[in-house]
Amino acid sequence: MTYAAVPALRARPELAEVYEPLLTSRSYDFGLRVPTEKRGIIAGMSMTEKQGGSDVRANTTRAVPAGEPGLYALTGHKWFTSAPMSDVFLTLAQAPGGLSCFLVPRVLPDGTRNAIRLQRLKDKLGNRSNASSEIEYEGALGRLVGEEGRGVATIIRMVNMTRLDCAVSSASGMRLGLVQAVHHATHRSAFGARLVDQPLMRNVLADLAVEAEAATLAALRLAGAVDRAARGDAEEEQVRRLGLAVTKYWVCKRAPAHAAEALECLGGNGYVEDSGLPRLYRESPLPSIWEGSGNVAALDVLRAMARQPQAVEAYFAEVDWGAGADRRLDAAVAGLRKELAGLGDPDAAAYGARRLVERLALVFQGSLLVRHGHPAVADAFCASRLDGDRGLAFGTLPAGVDTASIIERSGPEAAV
Repeated sequence: MTYAAVPALRARPELAEVYEPLLTSRSYDFGLRVPTEKRGIIAGMSMTEKQGGSDVRANTTRAVPAGEPGLYALTGHKWFTSAPMSDVFLTLAQAPGGLSCFLVPRVLPDGTRNAIRLQRLKDKLGNRSNASSEIEYEGALGRLVGEEGRGVATIIRMVNMTRLDCAVSSASGMRLGLVQAVHHATHRSAFGARLVDQPLMRNVLADLAVEAEAATLAALRLAGAVDRAARGDAEEEQVRRLGLAVTKYWVCKRAPAHAAEALECLGGNGYVEDSGLPRLYRESPLPSIWEGSGNVAALDVLRAMARQPQAVEAYFAEVDWGAGADRRLDAAVAGLRKELAGLGDPDAAAYGARRLVERLALVFQGSLLVRHGHPAVADAFCASRLDGDRGLAFGTLPAGVDTASIIERSGPEAAV
């Protein structure tokens, strides 16, 4: 959230000039002090209210002008404020001109504490080291970021960056679980043989590896798109727009199942906290919920396709780079084009949005793998994710897949 605040603050250049060097500083300067007097600061986000949830336009927190231009007093309740230990918060509130974005400091320029009342910390399933809280603004002072009534358009710049974090963190969690599963299977023997040499375990491990590598390639491709879009590349902006919404949905949705399967590879040891896998398992559902749960992400894809047809064109231009490399990928791309051409009734499209977004994500990953992945991984992915009827559980790779090559490049000693 700290670095994701930067693009949002750029909607108000005078604020960005002051706070961007502090947000990008490599010095962590803890303590309850005036933000501009510190060597570096961290940022949180204060958006969600209990009556609206993801529908932030239903927010009721009010912001009224507080004398000098650009300064407002905020009053209202926030059901989720992320990282309440932060120095500044980007928050949404209803100003006279509509829902707007504000930069709210924890400590005011005169050294007094801003009127932000911490009510309680959330007792969360996981992610406990990154606190979430309920707070009350009681006339808390904040600076307008962007224009009045443009709060969603302003803060979405931050959300887009944190959605990328969701995809990257889910992919890295898969990699962590995979490494531990492969290491355990390599050094554990049962029934007279190492686990890694037993056919069914090889199927499971290879399948976990395929999922992790596909997620990693998609996340890194989109990280590159975000960087290039920030430098003014219009084509990459369109790849980012649709590709990130699709990948955020699918990779984050796959992470909990991946963590559960990796944990199971260790048997009872995996269920013990000492292994670290229970924590990974608890963390894994969060990215799917954060910055828009599965339905929100899927419907965002439909919205992007309807409002920005150029994003669909950029998506197919991207996946077409893999044309001819694998017949199963080519067939999946053709089927996807036909499906999109047949989209009609909005309600019917919304009902089937998850299936459509899943296919968009799988084709995107498949194209990246045939171009940049290990041949055995690309083959296994196309065989198991794109070709006809496929098993939904890990460990259901079809016969003929080169599981040995996949597993050999997936352990803790391998460089992927």
